Formats: sequence, C-alpha cells, structure tokens
Amino acid sequence: MSEKILVVDDEAAIVDILKFNLEKEGYSVVTAYDGEEGLNIFHKEGPDLLLLDIMMPIMDGLTLCKKIRENSAVPIIMLTARAEEVDKILGLEFGADDYITKPFGVRELIARVKANLRRIGMNQQSEKEAGHDLLKFDGITIDMTQYEVNKDGTVIELTVREYELLKFLASQKQQIFSREQLLEQVWGYEYYGDVRTVDVTVRRLREKIEDEPSNPRFIITKRGIGYYFKD
Repeated sequence: MSEKILVVDDEAAIVDILKFNLEKEGYSVVTAYDGEEGLNIFHKEGPDLLLLDIMMPIMDGLTLCKKIRENSAVPIIMLTARAEEVDKILGLEFGADDYITKPFGVRELIARVKANLRRIGMNQQSEKEAGHDLLKFDGITIDMTQYEVNKDGTVIELTVREYELLKFLASQKQQIFSREQLLEQVWGYEYYGDVRTVDVTVRRLREKIEDEPSNPRFIITKRGIGYYFKD
C-alpha cells in the first residue's frame, strides 16, 4: 500500500506539479487549496505526510500545522514563498519537521519527502525490534515501544523530530554532537547548512522536558560545538 501525502497550497499550478511528481514516485496524493479544507481532509484521509504552504486563505499553514500538532505527530513539511528566516523558524516553532523555500527543485522536495518518511519507518522498525526498552533518567522516561516520553509520570506531547532528537542524544549520553552531525543523524540528510533548525528543536524540547529551560539539566550546550545529553 502506497504512502499517502496531503498537499495543501492555494496555488493550483503548484498543487498540480507536486501531485504529478509525487504520484510518479508511487505515492498516493490528496489535495486541498486552503487551510480549513486541508484540516478536514487530514481528519478524513489520515495521510502519512503533509506538505503545507504557509500563506493561504481562510486558515494559513502555520495555524493548520499547530492544529494538527494538537493530536498528531505526522511529518509536516512547510512550503514558503518568502525568504525571511522568520517563516522558517515559525514553522518549526509550530511543530513542523522540515521546510523548503519556493521556488524549489522537484528533486530536492522529493528527497525531503523520502527522508522524512524513511526516518519514520526506520524508527518504528527499530523500536519494534527493541522490545520493551526504556531509557530512564531523573524523572524522564523514554519508552521506545510506545514511541512516547514521560516526565514525572505524565506523557509529554512531542513531535516526531523532537522525539527522535531526544532519543538520539539520550541513547548516547555525554557524547557531544555538532549541529551538522545532528542534522545528518536525526534529520537524515544534508540540511544545506541551516543549523538553526537544530537550535529551534532543542529549544522546544527544553521547554517540554526541563524544569528550568534556561538552566537545563538534560540537554546541555557545549559552546562553539553543539549539544549533549547529561544524565
């Protein structure tokens, strides 16, 4: 059964191009032309990945992303026609896993789609093989069979990328990783040097798992190098 992708963009030409190329790669594609329609189709179709434009009528892509993140960790790639970094950072802050700026090459976008879907499949398979493995720290439990994180007995809602980053660092505690290494290991492909993607995800993680995000106990910054997990 082919993986299903939801494309939400108010530019019909963009939707047609994406649909054609994604279907040529073997994906099943459903489409919408505004955020509200996209949300309805998301609940109806249950796609495996979303491509969301930021600037749309009725409901913009950032709002749609935020609504989806209320109860789903499905991979989300944001599309933006604006070059301002604020668009990219806001997309990540709202829970997006990835972003790509228009105009983009179809090959690059397909690579992003494949990488995000492949990463999900790899994590699900590895966790299935791992049995009931748990990573336990002071008040934090990472359950690799349930794909969830608990803090003091309460489940923390994480995006797929947040979970993957936390699990990767916690599995190799005390080992320092550069931002470039984390992009390669967690995101699964070259990110064209935009290491701020890592910084934004780390900041979101700290806000969720740390008692004092500004004075973290678990995810520690090694100035000038990167990050590591401290037990």
